[in-house]
Amino acid sequence: MLASKMRWEIQRPDQDKVKSLTEQLDITPLVASLLVKRGFDTAESARLFLNTKEADFYDPFEMKGMKEAVERIKEAISQQEPIMIYGDYDADGVTSTSVMLKTLQKLSAHVDFYIPDRFKEGYGPNEQAFRSIKEQGFSLIITVDTGIAAVHEAEAAKELGLDVIITDHHEPGPVLPDVCAIVHPKQPGCAYPFKELAGVGVAFKLAHALLGALPEDLLDLAAIGTIADLVPLHDENRLLATLGMQKLRMTNRPGLKALIKLSGGDIGQANEETIGFQLAPRLNAVGRIEQADPAVHLLMTEDEFEADELATEIDQLNKERQKIVSKMTDEAIEMVEQQGLNGSAIVVAKSGWNPGVVGIVASKLVDRFYRPAVVLGIDEEKGIAKGSARSIKGFDLFKSLSSCTDILPHFGGHPMAAGMTLSADDVSDLRDRLNQIADETLTEEDFIPVQEIDLVCSVEDITVESISEINLLSPFGMQNPKPHVMVENALLEDVRRIGANKNHIKMTVKDQSAKLDCVGFHKGELETGIVPGSRISLVGEMSINEWNNRKKPQLMIKDAAVSEWQLFDLRGKRTWEETLAALPSEKRVIVCFKEETKQLLQNEELRHQLHAVSSEQEARDLELDGAYVVFLDVPPSLDLLSSLVEGKRPERVYFIFMNNEEHFLSAFPTRDYFKWYYGFLLKRGTFDLKTHGSELAKHKGWTKDTINFMTKVFFDLGFVRIENGVLSVIYDVKKRDLTDSQTYQAKQQLMELDQKLNYSAAEELKEWLNKLMNQDSEAYESTRRT
Repeated sequence: MLASKMRWEIQRPDQDKVKSLTEQLDITPLVASLLVKRGFDTAESARLFLNTKEADFYDPFEMKGMKEAVERIKEAISQQEPIMIYGDYDADGVTSTSVMLKTLQKLSAHVDFYIPDRFKEGYGPNEQAFRSIKEQGFSLIITVDTGIAAVHEAEAAKELGLDVIITDHHEPGPVLPDVCAIVHPKQPGCAYPFKELAGVGVAFKLAHALLGALPEDLLDLAAIGTIADLVPLHDENRLLATLGMQKLRMTNRPGLKALIKLSGGDIGQANEETIGFQLAPRLNAVGRIEQADPAVHLLMTEDEFEADELATEIDQLNKERQKIVSKMTDEAIEMVEQQGLNGSAIVVAKSGWNPGVVGIVASKLVDRFYRPAVVLGIDEEKGIAKGSARSIKGFDLFKSLSSCTDILPHFGGHPMAAGMTLSADDVSDLRDRLNQIADETLTEEDFIPVQEIDLVCSVEDITVESISEINLLSPFGMQNPKPHVMVENALLEDVRRIGANKNHIKMTVKDQSAKLDCVGFHKGELETGIVPGSRISLVGEMSINEWNNRKKPQLMIKDAAVSEWQLFDLRGKRTWEETLAALPSEKRVIVCFKEETKQLLQNEELRHQLHAVSSEQEARDLELDGAYVVFLDVPPSLDLLSSLVEGKRPERVYFIFMNNEEHFLSAFPTRDYFKWYYGFLLKRGTFDLKTHGSELAKHKGWTKDTINFMTKVFFDLGFVRIENGVLSVIYDVKKRDLTDSQTYQAKQQLMELDQKLNYSAAEELKEWLNKLMNQDSEAYESTRRT
């Protein structure tokens, strides 16, 4: 058996709705099933989702505060008032800043931008920055992707004589800032039909309102920020992402072209993964390591030389970020393991930790321990802790942290992620409170990661054509994830580790009519838990592998499970002891049938776990249900082995079958051997076996053991007597068959045992054992139920 790492939840759509969409839209049941599960269960909603060309953007003036914001900005432009764009330092923030800058430059505004220093100023607007902006002569501030929680800063701005327009998408608090205008789809009283825009989406809507027409040239920036910020990719976000990626593939922005080229991508083939894994991490890296200004300059520049320089700088910062993340993650994991994973939530803090990457580290802790995690960097000089939190399904971070506002002067975010600043003295208090909330909210089952399964397929269902059909739903992202499919009980044909460090895995599974290649990155450990010939269930994402102008379907493995018991054939393997030592000790049951076998084990722990079985009663009494049972040597009989496994349910069986018995290496004499040897003795009458036995064996090309064995058989049958190594023939004895000899029978049984256990194919042995284990299965199940 192989247990899955996650809870598999199969999402079963309403089949009537699936059938209806299939017929009305002329699509396959596969695509229809996915649409229904994503909430697009009517022909109209599904058609709009699939055909973005038929969709249109909402009127930006439907958003509360838009009219007031546009009027104030146009007034500033007409009066040539200096306008400051106040942005955020992540990918959403820098694209929002760039969208607003490009828009106001088109309108000939006197405009500049300001992004706070993450390390010196922290997240969001701050009073000191507002004072500095005022001193520089600016009279209007427009925030993008930030500001909805800046209640105090809004009051300070009023005192300074600064007008502020807030555009944001983060969760509004109970009290909103008192400013000139708030453009936010989630604010109370806002009738805007779509509430899930990213910060750049809100900025794009303001740009649309200011320009009086859809700013198509800004769609590429809007797509980057939207996908990078992990907002739901449906409705208007889907439109922004789809149209924006079309623009991105044809973009003339030197900065984007340089950055994609440097990251190894092809801008002409850009998709959501290009943004998610190449562009966004690099744009985010700038603000994580230093001030985010270079990221904005990269997006704004029209000079190719400057673009190359900025892209190189940003790529280098990303590499530096990766090193910092790796070091901090190792330290955080060590801290958690030293403290013990006793609580329902993780809160770790350390002086010197870079607050720019704490969110990434928090995500890695969630991946490792599957608990809500808060990671804080402590500034000992200021006595404050800055950090980020990431959550798991079933635990609303924003709601939970909202109950801790008395110790969180600055925090914001979403149900699954949040950022915060607090006094270093309050870290332990935050840990206690968050754990108490998590204890009251989460159950034991919540701590097992959930893997949602969209489709259950056979191997033959996964084709290049079916994958192309499913790609009609792209771009994939939040609330429109790349579908996860389960291939159930496929036959595992081949499995091997791949990669320079052998930490990845590749396998081939098949059913009656098709084969499928499956690849698991960083899942090399699976190889030790599965054997070819097993029935395996796999969960993963479908993709098309294109090589040498040939396209093949493949499955990118997320999780795997084997429900049947498995036989691991280690006969003749030199590394079998290393394999046994790696098995979990609580599962391991090692069996031998000879006391001397214990001495062959070098590993002391394994030797202590050894069970020496010498009788059928001992064999029947040994508990093997749910165990990884190891057969270290060959039993003296098949009956004893049968008694050991009959009616039992081990999860795995490991065959090693060490044997030092010479009879396993010697051939069984044929009846012609016996005939010649007996005739030889009849002619001689007597034969000194001790003196001349070796000469006879050499003459015939036999082994001395063969001569000795045949002699013992003749003695059993009464054909010869033996005195001091001299054989004397007994004449006129009754004719008897060789099989009447106990020596012959014992040798024959041992040879049959040898053939059965050492030379049979693993599949044959498994079939034989399977029959034994299933015997008396009804009684076994009855025993389990009672």
